[in-house]
Amino acid sequence: MIDHTGISVSNFEKSKEFYTTALLPLGYQLLKEVDASITGSFSLAGFGVDGKPDFWITQGNVNVPRIHIAFRAKTRNQVHLFYEAALKVGGQDNGTPGLRLHYHPNYYGAFVLDPDGHNIEAVCHTPE
Repeated sequence: MIDHTGISVSNFEKSKEFYTTALLPLGYQLLKEVDASITGSFSLAGFGVDGKPDFWITQGNVNVPRIHIAFRAKTRNQVHLFYEAALKVGGQDNGTPGLRLHYHPNYYGAFVLDPDGHNIEAVCHTPE
């Protein structure tokens, strides 16, 4: 079981805004923020649900190759809301919401590229 994960971003404030907006439909919130004055060299922000940050962004050299992260959605509607929110805040389409039958019959996902080109997905595994 993964406890937490994270990525490096080139523009901390822009990415923080992107993830705050894009992940909100999935129940994620910005839960923790630490600036460079505390760490000594970089800012970081933790996003999660129920008070536990499990996804972190850090100001720094962007991961190469870019990362793919999939966030679980409870409903297909949440997948749509994630996709729409991400596009409104500058995400780029990388796969509209829909079934991905090559994974399994109920795999319903949407993909966007974040400000640094990371492939961010929302996926629902249940039928609606």
